[in-house]
Amino acid sequence: MRYVLMIAGAVVVVVLVVLLVGWMLPVSHRATRDATYRATPDQLFKLITDVKSFPQWRPSVREVEVLPAVNGHPQFREIGKNGSILFEIASVVPNQRLVTRIADRSLPFGGTWTYEITPRGDSTNLRITEDGEVYNPVFRFVSRFVFGHTATIDEYLRDVGRRVGQSATQ
Repeated sequence: MRYVLMIAGAVVVVVLVVLLVGWMLPVSHRATRDATYRATPDQLFKLITDVKSFPQWRPSVREVEVLPAVNGHPQFREIGKNGSILFEIASVVPNQRLVTRIADRSLPFGGTWTYEITPRGDSTNLRITEDGEVYNPVFRFVSRFVFGHTATIDEYLRDVGRRVGQSATQ
């Protein structure tokens, strides 16, 4: 019985530490990663804006639903390993910049991804900046210390590299 109480006490302490640290972390964060590919800006821009083709080259996306625009902003829903997430396209500068925003306010997280495309000789650099918000303190802890704020960006850049037939140079 004594060991059961010790284990239960340890579990309670761990939960309290996760909650306390999570509450102390800021809700907002910024994470940036980039990679260079032997592709043209036009090729990369077409790839990242053709949302219907995401399931073909992003293993984490099972399905994409293209939805009607709201207030002039195109919307789409990704369905996959992260559940169902509604996005809106906040702004577009063809072959240079794309900003997407999580449009579902019921999720425990939100924010934007800014994709910047820059020619580099015969290659093109793709930089992704996440301006994220994690509302739940447990999710904040996990996002910061378990997965890391750049995990999803890194996965996306690897997926782009596979799609264009090469490894990304970071």
